[in-house]
Amino acid sequence: MKAVLCSLLLLVASASATHPLVNEALENGMHPLSFEMVNLINRAQSTWTAKQHFTEKDMDDVKTKMGTILAHNIQLPLINESSHFNMEAEIPEEFDLRTAHPECKEIIDDIRDQANCGSCWAFAAVGAMSDRICVASQGQKKIKVSSEDLLSCCTLWNSFSFCGFGCNGGMIPLAWRYWVKKGIVSGGSYDQTNTCRPYSIKPCGHHSPNNPNPCKGMSKTPKCKRQCVNGADYKKDKSYGSKSYSVRGEQAIQREIMQHGSVEAGFTVYSDFVQYESGVYQRTSNSQLGGHAVRLIGWGVENGTKYWTVANSWNVDWGQKGYFKILRGDDHCGIESQIGAGLPKL
Repeated sequence: MKAVLCSLLLLVASASATHPLVNEALENGMHPLSFEMVNLINRAQSTWTAKQHFTEKDMDDVKTKMGTILAHNIQLPLINESSHFNMEAEIPEEFDLRTAHPECKEIIDDIRDQANCGSCWAFAAVGAMSDRICVASQGQKKIKVSSEDLLSCCTLWNSFSFCGFGCNGGMIPLAWRYWVKKGIVSGGSYDQTNTCRPYSIKPCGHHSPNNPNPCKGMSKTPKCKRQCVNGADYKKDKSYGSKSYSVRGEQAIQREIMQHGSVEAGFTVYSDFVQYESGVYQRTSNSQLGGHAVRLIGWGVENGTKYWTVANSWNVDWGQKGYFKILRGDDHCGIESQIGAGLPKL
């Protein structure tokens, strides 16, 4: 099983050039998470800055976060752009969903913490679903969809609508299909007991070499509990999607975000990415760590380099308060190849 997962995780790779000095250092034994490697990355390129969020001893912790199975033989149907979008709407040079929909900023700006569980596929999905419910309702429905409910119940053992293996990985298309078929209850971050099913895995592995709360191995997938901790009716608490689909191509993704809200994107993580601090990320390394899923919430241009604005699920002390920028329009690291989206049933 592990061999199958590993092969699936490494299906997507960007064709963009990397930096020979970084790859030579890796081949010669320099640890990808070392302080020396961070300094080398910063000397090797100029569009982004690296910082030592993790040290050599944290490699196993880092790998637990790569939980997206990039299986390109499993896809959501592509939308018909001419009927789905307002094709006459101008695409601006810069766009941010948080400023475009200030009534939904508290929902869109919610950076969660997946901790030591490969639940990124679920976190990015429910984050985008939450955004879309708020945008579609013009701020009247502010629901944080539960990562725990999706993670624990859309598994081979609990549902005929199979998404993956819980903390050991899941697939973006199947998460969005599950929202349509089965629905997902509300749920916030760890210990937010005012929602139906908050995340039960305690935050850990915060991104400092002097980390006081290290992660300890891969967490077990939470049990699928079809009841609410806040006393609400589990079935009545559910939100549903009316349809699920994918979009392909830079402009189609932009129009989708403008019109309906953030999208979920899967991409291949290289060893330099985990040390991102600021700027527009472009990989320098050939060393793959696995598949990851995130939310695209906007785009812009920085010093002539086009980028996507992306929300991660590694807490607010990573990157730019939990966000990062990545090269746009080049399918960098495969980030434009597997997009999950859908419309809420209000």
